[in-house]
Amino acid sequence: GSDTVPGCYEDLEQADVLTLVGLGLAAFTLIAGSILKGSGIAALWSPAAFVIVIVGTIAAICVHAPLHDVQRAMRIARWAIKPPREDISLLISRIVEWSQGARRLGLLSLEAAVEQQSDPFLRKGLQMLVDGAEPEAIRGTLELELNNREARDLAAARVFESMGIYAPTLGIIGAVMGLMSVLKNLADPSKLGQGIAAAFVATIYGIGAANLFLLPLAAKLKATIAEQSRVRELVIEGLVGICNGENPRNLEARLQGFLG
Repeated sequence: GSDTVPGCYEDLEQADVLTLVGLGLAAFTLIAGSILKGSGIAALWSPAAFVIVIVGTIAAICVHAPLHDVQRAMRIARWAIKPPREDISLLISRIVEWSQGARRLGLLSLEAAVEQQSDPFLRKGLQMLVDGAEPEAIRGTLELELNNREARDLAAARVFESMGIYAPTLGIIGAVMGLMSVLKNLADPSKLGQGIAAAFVATIYGIGAANLFLLPLAAKLKATIAEQSRVRELVIEGLVGICNGENPRNLEARLQGFLG
């Protein structure tokens, strides 16, 4: 299905500055912290830790989640930086305009509006309205689609949440494996300090990836999904109100409740 929400959000789509600032601060925190602690930037790089933590986390999620959830997670990850945005005031105005036209000229007058809609959800609802479907049929059909879409999107967001759970554990595994290597070199004290430091890089990778990227990404996606569902609920209420012949002013006043 389309990854759009009703209306013309594409025109309003813009980067989420807060996400970009957060990612920048996360990188700065790790790099600056390593420098200020005297370790240097080079200490943060470890091919072995990368393989154990990053590749290991990807392996774990491949076992954990169905393929379609992982694929959808990759598609919606961009919402963290460029979330779909909807001008709710404009959408309400459009619904009220349709309501006025339907009261004046009948539901068939909305037929031209059906073809103008790029969003499948809104187009389906309008088409049912024009076809003379009952209010409860419109509500039931659209709510079923809304719930299914929300469930699919939340399952995709939980892919990143699960990765955020696995990454720290794999970081600990990496640290333990590094310490095992250190214990093999106890006879050579010159290698102990460097070996122990390298062992803990895996822990930084795991905990850092989880708490600075994966878990915040999952939370932001969930918030975006909730906002999309709110817009679709507005559409359902508006179309059902039109179908019931509700007074446009009363309908507008009710839909204003979705603004916040």
